[in-house]
Amino acid sequence: QVRLVESGGGLVQAGGSLRLSCAASGRMSDFYIMGWYCQPPGKQREFVAEITSGDTTSYADSVKGRFTVSSDDTKTIVHLQMNSLKIEDTGVYYCKIRTAYGSFWGQGTQVTVSS
Repeated sequence: QVRLVESGGGLVQAGGSLRLSCAASGRMSDFYIMGWYCQPPGKQREFVAEITSGDTTSYADSVKGRFTVSSDDTKTIVHLQMNSLKIEDTGVYYCKIRTAYGSFWGQGTQVTVSS
């Protein structure tokens, strides 16, 4: 079991920035992938970005060049730096971890981008 706690959401104007964090605790395998997903209002949850325990990153096309995913030295906290935010980035942002023991989700944090 892995527990994920997200933080850093909030209200920001279009063009602004926010930094989300996700702290993981519990049983983690040597190799794992931590990612961020967004669920816009009335829509399905969609992939945003992810980073592996080996620091390989990948991004959705819609956020490339604007968002950066990174982890700290302990590899248990993952950040999502979101710049040049757009109204369409609004949604609940969830952290997810995939390990050899299973996949787990955080509770989500709301990001609202206003005009």
